[in-house]
Amino acid sequence: MAQLKNMGNVYCGTGIWEVLNTHLTRENYSKIFVLTDTNTHQYCLQTLRDVLSTNTQPTVLQIPAGEEHKNIHSCLELWNQLSSLQADRHSLLINLGGGVVTDLGGFVASTFKRGIPFINIPTSLLAMVDASVGGKTGVDLGSLKNQVGVIRQPELVLLHTQFLQSLPQAHFRSGKAEMLKHGIIASEAYFDKVVPMQLDSEDCEALIWESVLIKEKIVREDPTEKGLRKLLNYGHTLGHAIESYFLRKDAKTALLHGDAIAIGMILATYISGEMLGFPKPSRDKICRAILSIFEKRSFSKDDIEAISELLIYDKKNSNGKVYFVLLEDFGKYKINCEVRDTLILEAFSYYESLSRKI
Repeated sequence: MAQLKNMGNVYCGTGIWEVLNTHLTRENYSKIFVLTDTNTHQYCLQTLRDVLSTNTQPTVLQIPAGEEHKNIHSCLELWNQLSSLQADRHSLLINLGGGVVTDLGGFVASTFKRGIPFINIPTSLLAMVDASVGGKTGVDLGSLKNQVGVIRQPELVLLHTQFLQSLPQAHFRSGKAEMLKHGIIASEAYFDKVVPMQLDSEDCEALIWESVLIKEKIVREDPTEKGLRKLLNYGHTLGHAIESYFLRKDAKTALLHGDAIAIGMILATYISGEMLGFPKPSRDKICRAILSIFEKRSFSKDDIEAISELLIYDKKNSNGKVYFVLLEDFGKYKINCEVRDTLILEAFSYYESLSRKI
């Protein structure tokens, strides 16, 4: 790991555990709880236990792994456990896991006794560059993504990139989609560096940190998503609808978040070209890169109709209108764009026509 780096409350590199222990000593929490899922309990919990130097022994809470458990029922179980274990307002919840754990754990902490402090220690690439940074917490409502939640900042976010060594390749790709998004919305040069990145790349940690800086800068300027922060939703309007559709349709294999967002970014980039003149060479470059990393999916007419119907649940909507974030070019954005239904259909037709040889 590289030397210690920090931006606001986010830390990465050598020295993060000293930051954690110093914080725990200073705050002297009444009780410490660690939330894991079944995977991080097996692969990551012992690392945390080994580095903690506190007189207060943490109590471990566990949820099943998987997006399907990111719901209010899991929250209810955790609230009941915290209550029965006599957690008070000066207790701490450490969320050790991927995006499901950090999203759900942050929401549980933010609402228990009207809010207890929490720390995020993300263990997946997706959580490191997206879910654990920025203060968004929440759960799904059925198959509808992130419908219930609050924005509340964690005390600390600690990035220990060695946790990624236990990450399945599919989940690594899922996180990489958000890094590609950061490049599209902020820096073509960064996009070009992320495309060939592998888990064992020498610059992997540096690229993760650069992604964090891109997101942190946007969140700092617009913490409650009134304007600029909506840019982070590029590709997510259709991407979340696709993800929700695959979650609710039993006949299909559920898509990981990044796989759905990758499709959403292709669709959004096509729409950006048609509405805002996003350059065709740049569009082709983005699509070629995404298809070199992510499996191409097929959508029937019925699939597309069902996905389009799910757009009404997007959190950026207002007064019954569906709003998209679109781009004029790399880093040049426009928010609150209304997109006609026929153009969405055209975007899916464009996606269907693509091959890796763009």
